[in-house]
Amino acid sequence: MTNKRSKATTSRRKCRKAHFGSSSHIRRKMMSAPLSKELRQKHSIRAMPIRKDDEVTVVRGTNKGGAQGSKVIAVYRKRWVIHIDKIQRDRANGITAKVGIHPSNVIITKLKMTEDRKRIIERKSSAKKAGKEKGKISQKDVMDTS
Repeated sequence: MTNKRSKATTSRRKCRKAHFGSSSHIRRKMMSAPLSKELRQKHSIRAMPIRKDDEVTVVRGTNKGGAQGSKVIAVYRKRWVIHIDKIQRDRANGITAKVGIHPSNVIITKLKMTEDRKRIIERKSSAKKAGKEKGKISQKDVMDTS
């Protein structure tokens, strides 16, 4: 199958290089996490870039269910992980270390609201509503024309 977008590549090598070599402001967007069902209904958006002080629940991986309603204490963009306050492990020398978790393995249960985030949510939800108004042709619309 040919690539329909002239500027985009389908090469695995190039896509991996673009992903792992991406800059911090692009990684922020890629390190998004889905919202909980309640937040999804409230804000009419599906996912948000994760940030410090958001509350999350781990839903996949070895730490699944262990940290419900935990706060994000750090977003480590260089390593593609977030650190959560309730998930730590003991190292051999006795020090407790934070365990890195990929943002796709958590859901956001409570957002830290700032003015910037309110604007982002407003923009994303209004775009989604505008898309619904534009709408796709349904089976019902096709039946009405005949």
